[in-house]
Amino acid sequence: MAEEKKRTRRANGESAIYYGKDDRWHARVPMGYKDDGTPYRRHLTRPTRKELVDEVRKLEKQRDEGSAQQPGKPWTVEKWLLHWVENIAKPVISENTYDGYEVAVRVHLVPGLGKHRIDRLEPEHLESLYRRMQKSGSKAGTAHQAHRTIRTALGEAARRGHVAKNAAALAKPPRMEEAEDEVEPYSLEEVQSLLIEVNRRRNSARWMLALALGLRQGETLGLRWSDVDLDSEYLKLRRNRLRPRYEHGCQEASPCGRKAGHCPDKVQVRRETKNTKSRAGRRAVPLPGPLVAMLRSHAEVQARERKAAGNLWVESDYVFTKRLGGPLSPNTDYHDWKRLLEDARVRDGRLHDARHTAATVLMLLGVPARVIDQIMGWEPGTSARMRARYLHVPDAMLKDVARKIAEAIWGTPGTPAVDKNQDNGG
Repeated sequence: MAEEKKRTRRANGESAIYYGKDDRWHARVPMGYKDDGTPYRRHLTRPTRKELVDEVRKLEKQRDEGSAQQPGKPWTVEKWLLHWVENIAKPVISENTYDGYEVAVRVHLVPGLGKHRIDRLEPEHLESLYRRMQKSGSKAGTAHQAHRTIRTALGEAARRGHVAKNAAALAKPPRMEEAEDEVEPYSLEEVQSLLIEVNRRRNSARWMLALALGLRQGETLGLRWSDVDLDSEYLKLRRNRLRPRYEHGCQEASPCGRKAGHCPDKVQVRRETKNTKSRAGRRAVPLPGPLVAMLRSHAEVQARERKAAGNLWVESDYVFTKRLGGPLSPNTDYHDWKRLLEDARVRDGRLHDARHTAATVLMLLGVPARVIDQIMGWEPGTSARMRARYLHVPDAMLKDVARKIAEAIWGTPGTPAVDKNQDNGG
């Protein structure tokens, strides 16, 4: 039977199929609306009606699933990433997360992949970028940050119908090697050496909150006196101190010529603190007696500093401040930590290693895992992974286990039991 060539009327929203004067079959498939609100239809043509119907059904399925390409000029990787990071991601994520995304986009993803169309990007393009990054000296962790960034960005593009697949979800990032000696918590002897030096310094309680309770830097610097209950011996963690960001305050006609952070008239453009985003991060932490005493003494010293500074004092409720009040800078705090290690003659380490130290001490004291999770602020779904990362088993504990095994199996610590009836003839 000859193919039906008559144009038929369709209901609104349905595809129109007809035979054209060029002796080919044509279809107009409704795909939604353009940015200006006008209807958008995709035009298809095939030599036979059957071929055309198959293509129409395939396109309609993509449209209904939200995976069909939308009207307008296709997005390039550069255009989409810049749009995504500034207009989609930035309003709903934290400043620190935005900083990580922005650096990955600007430094690595746009220069390495920017000219590709996002709907033609393949996993192999990404894997090639990660290899090039490592060959040029980037660490695997940097490549992982770039991978996480573009995976999130393309995930949003897929949800909006700009791409049919997320190429980054299929790509394999470089393997992260877990170095055994990358993190070595401080021993109790080293903590005690630090304690001796800490007692000679201003803001001494700040460092013991890190070493004894594992508070993160942002949590400690964002702590306010209203969060501390010294009578009940606990504190509440509810916010994090953010790294300051500045813009030039000097006049364009006479620029200072320095970086924004060193401009004499610099303007702070980032809020000082943000609320802790996770429920586990908002927690109550018990204070050991000696820390309570340190904080009481610290409050008295701060009151004397306020009185001595007079009108120069910058009033705030922060527990740890500069000498004239106002919140401490995370950068200044980091350098103070390095000087503390040097003055105490304790090996160099990251400030975050103090958090590993506190978690390990809690384990050695036999504190239940659930309590450790609350003190450290770990989410229930990730707490097992975090314990595996932060709790370090000291050599002394391993030797104690070996001694107990020797007692259980051989009967005498370190001495194997000898069978008197054993044939010694070889």
